[in-house]
Amino acid sequence: MDIFSKIKEKLTHEFIDIIEWLDYTDDTIAHRFERYQNEIKNGAKLIVREGQTAVFVNEGQLADVFTPGTYDLTTKNLPILATLKGWKYGFNSPFKAEVYFVNTHLFTDEKWGTKSPITLSDERFGLVEIRAFGTYAFKISDAGKFIVDIVGTDNNFTNFEINEHLKSLIATRFTDTVGEANLPIELYAANTSELSDTCREVMAPEFESVGIALEKFYIENVSMPEDLKKEIFEYSRIDKLDLDKLTKFKTAKAIEAAAKNEGGTAGAGMGMGMGFVLAQQMGGMMSPQMGGNPQMQQAGAPVPPPMPAAAQYFYAVNGTQQGPVSFEQLQALFAGRTINRDSLVWKQGMANWTALKDVEELKSFLGGNTPPPLPNP
Repeated sequence: MDIFSKIKEKLTHEFIDIIEWLDYTDDTIAHRFERYQNEIKNGAKLIVREGQTAVFVNEGQLADVFTPGTYDLTTKNLPILATLKGWKYGFNSPFKAEVYFVNTHLFTDEKWGTKSPITLSDERFGLVEIRAFGTYAFKISDAGKFIVDIVGTDNNFTNFEINEHLKSLIATRFTDTVGEANLPIELYAANTSELSDTCREVMAPEFESVGIALEKFYIENVSMPEDLKKEIFEYSRIDKLDLDKLTKFKTAKAIEAAAKNEGGTAGAGMGMGMGFVLAQQMGGMMSPQMGGNPQMQQAGAPVPPPMPAAAQYFYAVNGTQQGPVSFEQLQALFAGRTINRDSLVWKQGMANWTALKDVEELKSFLGGNTPPPLPNP
């Protein structure tokens, strides 16, 4: 560059009398207004548009901050800078200062997510892992603090440069918040709105500490491993089911399965056993109708003694005592392979726990109850 080019550059920058910034990007947060040796002419015009804040920095110290408007730069409009420079009676020559324009509009649809699974402790499922992701929106609330604490001497600071820091902060505080919430694991996905509001309240003070306002925070999804999700669905179904109805349903399914196994003795025995049970139940249901109204029976007719209480059985699964259950329920458990022929059972009147195959009234579960052939005449 020849001497005339240098003179032209100096004059072009030194005597600029309008200081403004037109933002043609979508991601710039702070921009430093450049001039030759940072010199600003006395009486220069400063234009700060809506959605901007202008920050003057003198030798690394925060000076004056200007909100939207048009200003003539004099000692009257630069009281802090005038104090830092020790001007008592104004200034007539160009002065040096760095001018940063800060974009104060709302930055929306910023993404966040947990890089690694979050481990939580659930009372029913033990240690579980979840992941989460969503969006947030922020804007600069204190331009001076933001320039001093975050931007420093960067001449063009974008939201990409701050996003990594903000996403790390969000992931850390989100982990703390969900850990302290101590909700049942399935409720995290069902309460994203309430959890989002709580997280925003927790994170907002830390954003404000560097001059940033966290305006919006959304949790879009909380996910968990597929096997855990299936287990939760199964648990919720069982929790809502009527166990007595479930037992009857399984009994009916066992009868259907046994009926399909026409050639097997176990199927025949099971079918017979289930048939006896259903026959007894049907007989009990129909006896009042067939016998008529007991109050209409002839006076003085003998009254039968009360029916004996149905036997209740206890059974062992993996060394743990279960029950009591009725004969029909025990039969359904055998059909569903919860217990087998060698499972230990006990009822009132038995001296010790006995294998199911050795209890006389339970042998019908095993099949083989077909009578032998008739003798030859």
